Amino acid sequence: MKKNIALVAGGYSGEYVISVQSAVTIENNLDSSKYAVYKVVVTREGWTHTAADGKTHEIDKNDFSLLIDGNKIKFDCVFIGIHGTPGEDGRLQGYFEMLGIPYTSCGMVTSALTFNKSYCNKVVAALNVVNVSKSAHIFSNQPYDVKDILQQLRLPVFVKPAEGGSSIGMSKVKTAEELQPAIDKAFREDSQILIEEFIKGRELTIGLYRTGNDLHVLPITEIVSTKEFFDYEAKYTPGVTNEITPAPVPQGLKERVEQTASKLYYMLNCRGIVRIDFIYDEANDKLYFLEANTMPGQSENSLVPQQVRAAGKTLQEFYGALLEEAMAH
Repeated sequence: MKKNIALVAGGYSGEYVISVQSAVTIENNLDSSKYAVYKVVVTREGWTHTAADGKTHEIDKNDFSLLIDGNKIKFDCVFIGIHGTPGEDGRLQGYFEMLGIPYTSCGMVTSALTFNKSYCNKVVAALNVVNVSKSAHIFSNQPYDVKDILQQLRLPVFVKPAEGGSSIGMSKVKTAEELQPAIDKAFREDSQILIEEFIKGRELTIGLYRTGNDLHVLPITEIVSTKEFFDYEAKYTPGVTNEITPAPVPQGLKERVEQTASKLYYMLNCRGIVRIDFIYDEANDKLYFLEANTMPGQSENSLVPQQVRAAGKTLQEFYGALLEEAMAH
């Protein structure tokens, strides 16, 4: 018997388009001899599945089921393919946990924590396994003082929405005069903002996932951008960024990144595929934590699919492993 899999895509954020692209890759690489895949697009207007005949069916949110031609379809597992809210921030995770339906990503608390860059930085700093850049965390409904921030932090700084993804609303600030406009820009995307000191170095990112007791560490990617920083355009416009997998790093640094990422995966209680981003400050030989991404992009050109292929695996094996691991618990 094939297992019924709901592939959830879309979401409520600016990353909707990227999520839909990820879902295409995932759907094309799920083994159709093992899984009956139903793509469910989540928007604020509704959660719907469009059948092969073009008919649209609403999800019954009481038990997350579909009614198609009089047949009630319940799901053995949910493959979460939503970047941003509500699929990456713990909301859907809590909903599926309440319904007792297995799903492929980190649990509710880990998803919520890692989604908020400011809170995640505080927790990671307290773990004492990697450096974390100095930062300030401000809220739109609380007073803040730009002068205070400039005294606490050294320019240049990055200003970014605490819970935004895909680098939307992000700015690099080099002068004191640029800080307030950058804050205003970020507040248009989110009610919380992270302002952190810029660390000059190599950007390295690594995917990890578990099956049983084994932690699989994928090859490292180095991101070399022609832009000032890895913004939305750099992420999603071909040719703007050079992504090198596996990264040309010395063996010692490779092991350091792998070991640090593995520790963080366990200490943050991660599940499923997680991509952890670092900056390596070569001048001071220091590794800095950038962020943990619990729903990394899965479009054909995304970093994790590149890493899976570089590890000699197929995407079909990889996605199958994520589903089987989720259903085993």
